[in-house]
Amino acid sequence: MSLSSRLAPHQRVFASFAVYAFGLGQIYPRLPDVKSAMGIEEGALGLALIGAALGTLIALTFGTPVVERLGHRRTVLWLTPLLSVFFAVAIFATGPVALFLLLIPAGLTIGALEIVINVEADRTEAALGRRIMNRSHAFWSIGFFGAGIFGALMIRLGLPPQMHMVLVVPLVTAATWLCLSDFQPAAKRGTDTSEESPMFARPSLAILVLVGVSISAMVMEGASIDWSAIYMVEVFATAPFMGGLAVASAALSQATVRYVADGFVDRYNPVRVARVMQGMMALGVIIVFFATGPIMALLGFGLLGAGTSVMFPLTMSAAAQRDDRSAAINVAALAQFSFIAFLLGPPLLGFIAEHFGLRWTFGIGLPLILMSMALSGALAPRKV
Repeated sequence: MSLSSRLAPHQRVFASFAVYAFGLGQIYPRLPDVKSAMGIEEGALGLALIGAALGTLIALTFGTPVVERLGHRRTVLWLTPLLSVFFAVAIFATGPVALFLLLIPAGLTIGALEIVINVEADRTEAALGRRIMNRSHAFWSIGFFGAGIFGALMIRLGLPPQMHMVLVVPLVTAATWLCLSDFQPAAKRGTDTSEESPMFARPSLAILVLVGVSISAMVMEGASIDWSAIYMVEVFATAPFMGGLAVASAALSQATVRYVADGFVDRYNPVRVARVMQGMMALGVIIVFFATGPIMALLGFGLLGAGTSVMFPLTMSAAAQRDDRSAAINVAALAQFSFIAFLLGPPLLGFIAEHFGLRWTFGIGLPLILMSMALSGALAPRKV
């Protein structure tokens, strides 16, 4: 009897988030090695990373019919290991153009998995009658934390990036079989319809305000993923494994807050929760910007991870509660614009790093956080 057969449906959803994130997160601790091997600057590396962002955006925009045809079970069981295969191939790229092209298939896989696991979390949440969305994303952060620690260990052992990424393929495949072999799609919500959502959901003014609330968290989370390892290695000349610890530090604090966040959101006003999170983000940015040593920087990344943890779910809930249009269209509009910021913003920060320094990659987030804080009153529950 496999471990998967002993897990409850919601626990398999948690496992799908964790295994997927473990495979996804492996490449980021190795970005300093990739940059050094290619002999490129931050701007060129950032443009190369847009390959994954492009693939993800294509999948999020056009992928739902394909995923529905393939089926949620096969998508999870096939694409989770395939993602690690695509990254293992991409790491052999010898230049930024090749890396860009090889990351596009990985991005397509990321987008398809994002669709499935979030829909499964939503449907399982409805079946259980209690919130599990934030906790599901906590397991994503736990998987990403594991990737950071594993990457740091591989660096410490002196394994080259190519061998490291190839080693991840059988690990992710085994974890997928062990935890998800009995994965079955949850029943559709009673509100699910066969009506197709528009490919591009036009945002209303109210949704654009919510995009403004979430954009600082999306950009800073992405910046921590893409640039924290390089920041540690180049700003403080640390051993490369400290870069892996930076990735892990943000992911661990993010996981911790997400794991307990559902109760806090129920208990306190969402505006108050948001402003506390934004304050933590701002403090994290300031610490990273002015850090005088690697331990201080790790503290800053930890605060950034905690501060970014629940901002997107809060804005999604606010969008769904609006009564000016259908909840599906409002949620789709918010997701599309927020994901554009999350996927394209951090790679483009490479140009800021190249011309102004890596500290400004994070320092640029402070005005975004202040803007989000000023707009966060839009999260107040709507009166009925």
